[in-house]
Amino acid sequence: MLKLRVISALVLVAVLAGALWLGRAAFVAVIAVLFFAAVLEWGRLAALPRAARVVAAALLVGGLLLLEIWQRTPVGPVLTLICGGAAAVWLTLIALLVRAGEQPVRIGTAALAALGATLLPAAWFALLYLQGRGAALMISVLAIVWVADIAAYFSGRAFGKRKLAPAISPGKTWAGVVGAVVAVLAIATAIHVLWPRAPLFSEVLFRHSPILAWLMLSVLVAFSIVGDLFESLLKRQAGLKDSGALLPGHGGVLDRIDSLLPVLPLAVLFELMFR
Repeated sequence: MLKLRVISALVLVAVLAGALWLGRAAFVAVIAVLFFAAVLEWGRLAALPRAARVVAAALLVGGLLLLEIWQRTPVGPVLTLICGGAAAVWLTLIALLVRAGEQPVRIGTAALAALGATLLPAAWFALLYLQGRGAALMISVLAIVWVADIAAYFSGRAFGKRKLAPAISPGKTWAGVVGAVVAVLAIATAIHVLWPRAPLFSEVLFRHSPILAWLMLSVLVAFSIVGDLFESLLKRQAGLKDSGALLPGHGGVLDRIDSLLPVLPLAVLFELMFR
C-alpha cells in the first residue's frame, strides 16, 4: 500500500508540475477537476443525495471558474477577509474536535454543506493567490503539509504510544505531532541558513524573525493536523474509510487535501501580513 501511495503521489505531483509549467490556465483546469471531485466527496460525507452532490459541485466549481475567467478572483482586502473568515471557522472546529474526543458529536447535513461552501472556496482562492505569487512560494506552502504528513507517519510508527485523538483517528499520536513540527522547523531553518534569499514561504517569515518563523510554521503544522482530524471525524460519522476512490492508495481527493484546506488560507494571511 505504501508503494502504491508513493506512485500515486508522484503522478499527482507530476501532473501539477506540468500544469504549472504550461501556465495559469492549465493549472486552474487541473485544480478545477480536483476541487470538483472534492466537492462531490464532501457532499458524500454530508449525506447529500447523489444528484445534489453533482449540482453542488457544478455550481460551486463553475462559479469559481467564472470568477477566474472574468478576472474577479478576490485579492487585497476581500481575500484577507475570506481567508480570515476561513481561519476563524477552523479555530471554531478545533473546539468541536476537542468535544468529539470526549463525547460523540454529529454534524448535520445543512451545517456540513455550509462548511463545504465556505472552506473549499477559501482554499481555492488562497491556492490561486499563492500560485500568482510564484510557483516556488506556492509549492513551499504545500511542502509544509507534505513534510509534516510524512514525518508524522514515520515518527508516529517509531515512537507513537500516546494517542492524539483515539475517538476520532486512532492512528494519530502525539509523537507524530512532535515529529511533524520538528521536521518542518528543521528543514525550514536549514534552508534559511543555506539559502536565505530563497523565494519560499518560510523565508517570508524568517526575514522578520526566526522566532516568528518557527511560531507561524508550528501553527501551520497544527492547522494541517486539525484539517486531517476534521475529515476523519466526518468519515467516522458517515461510516466510511475513505472520502472516495479517485486516487489509488490514498482514497479520495479530500483524503489528500484535507490538511491543506485550513493551511492555505492561513498561509495567505501570514504572507499578506509579513511579506
